[in-house]
Amino acid sequence: MRTSLFTDHYELTMLQAALGSGAAHRPSVFEAFARRLPDGRRYGVVAGTGRMLEGLADFRFDDQQLRYLSDNKVVNAETIKYLENFRFTGNISGYAEGELYFPNSPLLTVESTFAEACVIETYLLSIMNHDSAIASAASRMIASAGERPCIEMGSRRTHEESAVAAARAAMIAGFSSTSNLEAGARYGLKTVGTSAHSFTLLHDTERAAFEAQIASLGKDTILLVDTYDVEQGVRTAVEVAGPELGGVRLDSGDLVQQAGWVRELLDDLGNWNTKITVTSDLDEYAIAALASAPVDSYGVGTALVTGSGHPTASMVYKLVARQDDAGQWIPVAKAAANKASVGGRKYAVRQLNDRNRAMAEVISTSEHTTGGPERDLVVPLVRNGEIDQSYVGAAGVKRATERHYASIQELPGVARKMQRGEPVIPTVMIQG
Repeated sequence: MRTSLFTDHYELTMLQAALGSGAAHRPSVFEAFARRLPDGRRYGVVAGTGRMLEGLADFRFDDQQLRYLSDNKVVNAETIKYLENFRFTGNISGYAEGELYFPNSPLLTVESTFAEACVIETYLLSIMNHDSAIASAASRMIASAGERPCIEMGSRRTHEESAVAAARAAMIAGFSSTSNLEAGARYGLKTVGTSAHSFTLLHDTERAAFEAQIASLGKDTILLVDTYDVEQGVRTAVEVAGPELGGVRLDSGDLVQQAGWVRELLDDLGNWNTKITVTSDLDEYAIAALASAPVDSYGVGTALVTGSGHPTASMVYKLVARQDDAGQWIPVAKAAANKASVGGRKYAVRQLNDRNRAMAEVISTSEHTTGGPERDLVVPLVRNGEIDQSYVGAAGVKRATERHYASIQELPGVARKMQRGEPVIPTVMIQG
């Protein structure tokens, strides 16, 4: 699918004006970063990089799109001519997908002509802002869940393509499975699902519904037991499936209190190995509240796909350096109050202590060393227009999941707590 019109009108009018002034082809450096984390969050998670790279490969303008731009007088004939052969030919580097980030981390660096970097801006930001918000929320949920698996099941709460992106981002942050089949097909993710309340209501009795599900899916399936009376639902489930029943799902009521007595009831009935899955508008705080309850897994929907109150990572994309007519590099920066940026291309490392725990995010306008243990954060993603294929598709998701897990292990333990606070490590900016 062509991705080139997933952009803002003003990107192309800027292109037109720059072509007119002769500045469009000036070598330039843009950076994507977040000035701050969402209020109270201790860290963010980079996600969407693989999806962005996949879309970048199809960022071309076909005849139909060019006709639309021309017929609607979005841009002039000169700009249409430029877009006919548009292809990103520059370099992109950035934090590996799954990596943690902090305020002002240079998450993506785009080196190309102004024209090329300008045209891809909106597409790049729309993906990174959405997916990073979802992954950041998902990471907090995983921290609350501990060793208990989380299932992504928010597809019906968001746009159909956003649902695929959310499932992918959640898996990068540590979710074990998703209900979304398209995400499973595209990215090799594990998909799960059994039945909804409508399946029970379809049948004349709850017992008949359970018998039908068991006959079709086997005794190790998970039965939804709260369509009517929970206690009777549990008893009926055990009567139908016996001690081999895989699990029961609770989707309403006081889940902490309910999970406790359902566990006791299952054990009294001899179903010691039957697991309990809970759903119903869970977020990281609800999951944390269930830590002491005898719950085996969590199904998370609405809160996950909306970033648990923070649906965007608020990343921005700024020109930080350009060449002048003499070919000299000039750092440039925005000076507006509360929105100032730092000019010059950035380099980033994570400073570590002797136990390999993160101490600071060190960002510099020159290559440097902290004088102690450190880890480079920036990796090449695109070179001369050629995309590093190890970051896309199912292999890219696996790589990002591993990166996220390793990065989380570097953080101080306080990062996993739900208390609001400042970023868990400081950002240190070194200029010059």
